[in-house]
Amino acid sequence: MTNNLDALLTALYVKIDDETGGTRWLGRPPGLTDSELVTLAVAQALLGFTSESRWLRFVDSRLGSMFPYVPKQPGWNKRLRAALPLVKRVIRLLAVDTDFWFDPHWIVDSTPVECGRSRPTVKRSDMAGWAGYGYCASHSRFFWGLRLFLVCTPAGMPILWALASPKLDEREVMTAMLDREPRLATDRPGLLVISDKGFASKEFEAALALRGAGLLRPSFKREKERKGESLLKSVRQLIESVNDTLKGQLDLEQHGGRTFEGVAVRVAQRILAMAAAIWHNHKTRQPVTRSLITSESLA
Repeated sequence: MTNNLDALLTALYVKIDDETGGTRWLGRPPGLTDSELVTLAVAQALLGFTSESRWLRFVDSRLGSMFPYVPKQPGWNKRLRAALPLVKRVIRLLAVDTDFWFDPHWIVDSTPVECGRSRPTVKRSDMAGWAGYGYCASHSRFFWGLRLFLVCTPAGMPILWALASPKLDEREVMTAMLDREPRLATDRPGLLVISDKGFASKEFEAALALRGAGLLRPSFKREKERKGESLLKSVRQLIESVNDTLKGQLDLEQHGGRTFEGVAVRVAQRILAMAAAIWHNHKTRQPVTRSLITSESLA
């Protein structure tokens, strides 16, 4: 396990700057480049700053030598929301740059992303029509917000992800995700998709079969035990640990987004932070790839 946050951020900044080639600006370039912005966004998630104002004060007082210019909170928020396409691109860049990208086993799951609780918040929210009511089994209660659908390898490296209304069928969302990039599945002969019972259906299994992939899920009581089901218990612990990383360590449930772009970029920010930690630990040959950086490294 590595706790050298400086090394991770330096390597990440170099990777982003080299791969994206920087941003060409008309007129005066910004004081904070896109590569620096995304690097700081990862640091914010890893250090557990859910408040943007507290985070910017920390950067100003502790990281001023590394980042001499950081915009105020309105400017930071605007730049971060505009950087969503770049954040998505960097997640894919990091995943492709590891051996995990070629893993023929995918773990699929969804988890609630709450966006509001009070009725007045729901009524006045800019996310009305996108977010909706759903049920959170882990908390045994209903919530208003979205669901994060995540496809990752057993090591936790994100392959695909999407935010959708909790009213949508999980299998339809997953099928749409695969349709968007069909070669991700077809280029992996013998791909095995591992899920829970929520993804059980003949139609979904047929859709996977058309892409040359199989489905491993728990059987229902009325079914015979499915092939490979005995291995599911340990695999399910992996996806639960990935969700725990996003929620318990990266504060996914405290994202603070209030608009479509705000929620999307804050969720992407946390997925990128997890991907960056896995990527860096893989490159530095750490024994545990999904170990996150602690705040002590910048104390």
